[in-house]
Amino acid sequence: MTEKRVWLFREGDASMRNLLGGKGANLAEMTNLGLPVPPGLTITTETCMDYINAGNKMPEGLMDEVKAALKEVEAQKGQKFGDPVNPLLVSVRSGARVSMPGMMETILNLGLNDQTVEAMIKLTNNPRFCYDSYRRFLTMFGSVAWEMDRQKYFESELEKVKEREGVKQDTEISAEGLKSLIPVYKNVIKEVTGKEFPQDPYVQLQEAIEAVFRSWNIPRAVAYRNMNKIDHNFGTAVNVQSMVFGNMGDDCATGVSFTRNPATGENKFYGEYLTNAQGEDVVAGIRTPKPIAELETEMPDLYRQYVDIAKKLELGYKDVQDMEFTIEKGKLYILQTRNGKRTAAAAVRIAVEMCEEGIITKERAIQLVDPYSVNQILLPCFDAKAMAEAKKISSGVNASPGAAVGKIVFDTEEAAQRGEAGEKVILVRIETCPDDIHGMAVAQGVLTLRGGATSHAAVVAKGMGKPCVSGCEDIKIDLDNETLTAADGTVYRKDDIISLDGGKGLVMAGAVKLVEAQIDENWNKFFSWVDEIRTMKVESNADTPKDIINSLKFGAEGVGLCRTEHMFMDPERLPWVQKMIIAGTPEARKEALAKLLPMQYADFYAMFKELGDKPLTVRLLDPPLHEFLPNKEDLIAEVAALKATGKDAKEKEEMLHIVEGLSESNPMMGLRGCRLGLTYPEINEMQVRAIFEACCDLKKEGYAVQPWIMIPLIGHVNELKVAKEILVRVAKDVMAEKGVEVAYKFGTMIEIPRAALTADEIAEHAEFFSFGTNDLTQMTFGYSRDDAEGKFLNRYVEQKILASNPFETLDVKGVGQLVEMSMEKGKKVNPALVGGVCGEHGGDPDSVKFCHRIGLNYVSCSPFRIPQAKLAAAQAVVEAKK
Repeated sequence: MTEKRVWLFREGDASMRNLLGGKGANLAEMTNLGLPVPPGLTITTETCMDYINAGNKMPEGLMDEVKAALKEVEAQKGQKFGDPVNPLLVSVRSGARVSMPGMMETILNLGLNDQTVEAMIKLTNNPRFCYDSYRRFLTMFGSVAWEMDRQKYFESELEKVKEREGVKQDTEISAEGLKSLIPVYKNVIKEVTGKEFPQDPYVQLQEAIEAVFRSWNIPRAVAYRNMNKIDHNFGTAVNVQSMVFGNMGDDCATGVSFTRNPATGENKFYGEYLTNAQGEDVVAGIRTPKPIAELETEMPDLYRQYVDIAKKLELGYKDVQDMEFTIEKGKLYILQTRNGKRTAAAAVRIAVEMCEEGIITKERAIQLVDPYSVNQILLPCFDAKAMAEAKKISSGVNASPGAAVGKIVFDTEEAAQRGEAGEKVILVRIETCPDDIHGMAVAQGVLTLRGGATSHAAVVAKGMGKPCVSGCEDIKIDLDNETLTAADGTVYRKDDIISLDGGKGLVMAGAVKLVEAQIDENWNKFFSWVDEIRTMKVESNADTPKDIINSLKFGAEGVGLCRTEHMFMDPERLPWVQKMIIAGTPEARKEALAKLLPMQYADFYAMFKELGDKPLTVRLLDPPLHEFLPNKEDLIAEVAALKATGKDAKEKEEMLHIVEGLSESNPMMGLRGCRLGLTYPEINEMQVRAIFEACCDLKKEGYAVQPWIMIPLIGHVNELKVAKEILVRVAKDVMAEKGVEVAYKFGTMIEIPRAALTADEIAEHAEFFSFGTNDLTQMTFGYSRDDAEGKFLNRYVEQKILASNPFETLDVKGVGQLVEMSMEKGKKVNPALVGGVCGEHGGDPDSVKFCHRIGLNYVSCSPFRIPQAKLAAAQAVVEAKK
């Protein structure tokens, strides 16, 4: 815990982002580099958490420290806070250690009151600018500090003034029109809150600081952290910075830019700006801004100065920079720089090109791509012919690339509910704001009437990997009647299907055909570096030859989990599986299994052949037998229906009797896994015979096959010993019959806590441990996954009882400790023991990094997640060197 709670910009540096937040640390770094940064101070992230943990109570003495630091800022600016002659105005902004764009609060122009606004008029001789700044401050103070509805109480009044004066843009409102809003805003603040708007600037400042602290826990910020796995205990810093003004006239401007295109990765300065505006106008999409390239024509010297600063910052931070700037009366100021959010495709291209330009190393390059987002590149795109034939509704700004097809939904809450239920929807809004994040998160794509490439909708959509088209100003959106009207007069209603091409900025009617994405050379080069760096193997979960083809396409180094029960569900095999289950004797069971043997042989032959010399880990039959039989409730209904119509129900009754006999109170902890194979050994014998017959035949054909045989759900070493004796015998018999030897490994899944605790005993009889972390998580937590996820796990994450869903990201402290302990105990008795994780934890980047840290040999995941697992494994190597 740091005692110092308030830091001047000149006192910090870039290394202090955990304490000062990303924004505060970067402002400090730029200040010390001599860049034109308006002076200010930062209140630490730790102070925010002190405030929250005390029940939203200001820490004692904090405002005294703020006032003392503000005296230094006053001296630097030559102005005084609250002074009736030469007042200092400030902005109050959030700034967490991890960038959360638009999720928390900002208040600009703080320090204005009835006295200081008159002083500003005398100083600037620009009444319009001063009244514009005052009405903006009242709007932000009321909506942020006192949580009033911005649209209802403030923007609606602004619209009335525009209508009265017959103008369309905020910039066209007269000084008198803006002045008329001030008493209206102050009155509505008092009517709604019961409190007078504070004229004391220090009261304003404390209210604003508290509002930013509280914004750490507003719903959209919590939702964003949950989505991006950001720790809820980090807190946000508060940056109090002297104001500079982009809305003083036509020699003023404000804008947002990126040192490279965040949508495509192109090495081209990219961004937008507005003259005579404040920053909120750009990011909120209130006015559609101009491309940053036009600034070169409008203000060429300032443009060149800005580009030069931007290039230096990119070189210094070794990453793409997202910058905010203001030009006040012909002078440039840098308000912020941070590592820019970007699409996955842009991230890969940027990483490759910056490395080839000599700016960064390969190790740095792989750290610039988020493994959680990399699979966006593999998502489908629109078929070119289908796009050419599609009816165009509108075109706008290509705000975030990708292809989206879905039903029009205008309401954010409705989009969130329907999207979470699995429905494909397109969120259509006039403009988005941070409160729309939960709807954006589950929508297929976003369409807005207003806003540019750096608006809220664009920035958030790019960060989420959601297609977005913004600035479609030729369409009309009626939120009350839920209609979208195209320029040609065609009306589209809620639930009509549209398609968005976020990369081209196109909106099309109907569902345009999607095709598979194409991988480019940047992807291939980037992942060749990933493969050079990582040390842990990445295999796939695959149950069919088609799965293996797909896995190899994504770079699988073997199959870490082949679930044989999926083969049994084939309609051609299911009748024989059911005959095997209902057989009353071992002989009858073997007769049915004899029919299944050639089918299993064909499965394994095709899969081993497709995989070549890579290992294939086969899990013997695992689920309870009732899963292969008709549903009990359906059978009861069928028997009743047959009897009601006088038909023969004997066959169905016999099946019902068998199903009832096999039913269990808790089937997932009943007769399944190794227990099934020990109770009915002929099942496992058939499977092992099929595996080794296929492998022996393939070896004769010249294939260097690698079978790994895995016994599931071991809880006691004796279960493994008995199962192994049976299966080794069958393997020897087959190899003797075929006259060929095949090298193989025999191992087990560790899915039960007792197996983890006695791993040293089990390792004496196993060559590898494969951790089935889904079942291990269920049994360690005592959760049934289906019930937990449906009933309370989301609430646990929202309420911060759990940091994340333990079925998505491995619980390192509990389940992870069992995995680590198992390998330590196992290697003491068997140093050659191989360890890996199978299941979807094997594709979760954070879980993969943990697996690397504890020395596992491989992870296995679904084919589509192989790239992100590989990238995470490589990043783990780099992180371990720090």
